[in-house]
Amino acid sequence: MTVVMKQANPWETAATFDRTALAEVEAAAEDERKQVLAQFPLEEWATLPLSRYALGQPTSSGSAPTYCRLMEFGTPHLGSIKGGSAAKHIMYHHRSGEWRLAAPLRGMEPESAWTTLREQFVRAFEAVAAEDFDALDDLDALRFGPTLVTKSLATYFPQHFLPIYAGEHLRNFVVLLGGSVQSGAPAWHSNRRLLELVREREEFDGWTGHQVMHFLYEYFDPRPRQRAIWKIAPGERGRLWDEFRDGETVRVGWDEVGDLGQYQSDTELKKALDEQWPRTSGGSLTLARRLLAFRDLEAGDRIVANRGTDEILATGTVSGSYRYDNDLPEYQHLVPVTWDDSHAQKLPKPQHGWRSTFAKVDPSLFARITNGSAGLGSPETNRSPDTDRAPATLPEDVEAVLEALNRKGQVILHGPPGTGKTRLALGAALALTGYADALAGTPDQRAAAQREILQSRRVHMVTFHPSYGYEDFIEGFKPDLSATGPGLTLALTDGVFHSLCAKADAHPDETVLLIIDEINRGDLPRIFGELVTLLELDKRGMPIDLSVSGRSFSVPPNIRIIGTMNTADRSISHLDAAVRRRFAFLPVGPDPEAVSGAVGPLDLAQFFEALNTRISQHLDGDHQIGHAYLLRDDEPIATEDDLAAAFHHDVIPLLEDYCLGQADLLHRILGGLVDADTGRAALMSPQDLPNALATEFTTGVPDTDA
Repeated sequence: MTVVMKQANPWETAATFDRTALAEVEAAAEDERKQVLAQFPLEEWATLPLSRYALGQPTSSGSAPTYCRLMEFGTPHLGSIKGGSAAKHIMYHHRSGEWRLAAPLRGMEPESAWTTLREQFVRAFEAVAAEDFDALDDLDALRFGPTLVTKSLATYFPQHFLPIYAGEHLRNFVVLLGGSVQSGAPAWHSNRRLLELVREREEFDGWTGHQVMHFLYEYFDPRPRQRAIWKIAPGERGRLWDEFRDGETVRVGWDEVGDLGQYQSDTELKKALDEQWPRTSGGSLTLARRLLAFRDLEAGDRIVANRGTDEILATGTVSGSYRYDNDLPEYQHLVPVTWDDSHAQKLPKPQHGWRSTFAKVDPSLFARITNGSAGLGSPETNRSPDTDRAPATLPEDVEAVLEALNRKGQVILHGPPGTGKTRLALGAALALTGYADALAGTPDQRAAAQREILQSRRVHMVTFHPSYGYEDFIEGFKPDLSATGPGLTLALTDGVFHSLCAKADAHPDETVLLIIDEINRGDLPRIFGELVTLLELDKRGMPIDLSVSGRSFSVPPNIRIIGTMNTADRSISHLDAAVRRRFAFLPVGPDPEAVSGAVGPLDLAQFFEALNTRISQHLDGDHQIGHAYLLRDDEPIATEDDLAAAFHHDVIPLLEDYCLGQADLLHRILGGLVDADTGRAALMSPQDLPNALATEFTTGVPDTDA
């Protein structure tokens, strides 16, 4: 069972789609196609110079865009291939001065690599012109840029390809229309297969490729249904707001790292940030991730412009793609935005996480901002979960858990302590049982919804421990407390899982969920016994005889299991192999965004990231600190007393336990915060702690535009 809304039949939906409304969009797409053909005619590709193809080369103001820039940023109506790094273009010029080449081209000089790549493009165009589509498979370099290549083929040969380029999207659409795709097939294969399916159906007779594309994305969009909402400060204290509003853009600084499109990963961008702003603790990974999230904003994404921590200047809707404009005097990273300043307002209380340029905005807060009810205690914020509201979009982490449950039947959420594994498990339970609205509600609403589902027949929660056994989980003979005769009377008793399976069997149309907290603390082979086999989805409903009672038993198909495990206690590798194979494993790691805030001079997210970087270096990633240690009532800690309590009462004891009395190891993690004489963490007043932590962990690259 899945909580994803049931999709309409594509054939029935197609009959209601208004194709005439796309006339202007199709005209714009055709104009862009003609622009590509005029600037890069097919007959000139054989002699096209590298300077006209690749991104990252020096250009003068007003010069014509390269082919890759035109296809990624200059032709949005032809279909998007934006997002991610420039690696999609197979070869590009990096800010370091070196050429980045796809695997088949590595080791070649740039001009030789371009000659090889250009030849493959030409051969691809010739093959499609001759309708020899299988010949595309022989062009190994093109496989490293499937979205660019597929868009190129659709632009030059729209009669043979649809304007859909992302491989995963194409596979989803092919399955939607009743087809199948060979595993690992490049995007152009899936595109051709989708076109065949479209042409087989009379419902699409007379449709253009762009009409098919817009129809599929409008009704069956495979992209995540909820993306993060970002708060982005328009310069220090909003000094650039008028410029952003009038220019319909949002821009950020860190210009020295150059075009963000050249970075393939957050670690690569982090290295560039550290080169520009050397720091002591490697805390720039959070900033790198935020900058890449800014780069990958998509049309339709929502953002908030703020001044300080309690003033909203406007809300915005992203209207185009990221670009790097080095003709601007400052803040050269740019995304087009349509602004709405009717939502400008003062918030009733400061948002402590808004002191930096970037911060995530909780969807429920954004809803209150745009509904004009951001004040605390408004009717909208105090509504309890009910059935008359539109279905809530689900957070990405909850979506991931539900997808794993649908695919595997059971999942284990694993990660360091304090990362919110149990909270995520309960969030998935809320979604499964119709309480998705509570995920975006207040903490009290969420807690009330959790209590309600745990009292229902559909969700049960249990904690494993070393003495937990088969008799507790499946069945066993236990003392009969109701017996009145002399001596001890034993009675066959159903365990937790046996009873839950009976409930699931009685209600086959409902998903019944078991949450096992601390699953790795139990002896799993002993607890599950012969039922390990029945956990596999294809063996659900298959009867076996239980070893204690001999009764016939089966696991119903509608049973799902979510386990949580703390990797600091015991790693995944220690789990029984037979059990491990039957669970999907989802990591739940520390989230610096969850602690975006500040206490005095201390940026919590930077401190949190830098501390975990040191822990990973000197211990391992399983022993990092979870973000929950720096939260109070689901909000980042904001006072010196709360910081001191969290650091001295939670973080320090955990680290001392990890280090097992090794003063030198603790010193490598905490630096000057360890007393050299005693080998113990120094005790300091709440007033002094923020400055000491900032000095030890967060000196470096600036991020304080709010």
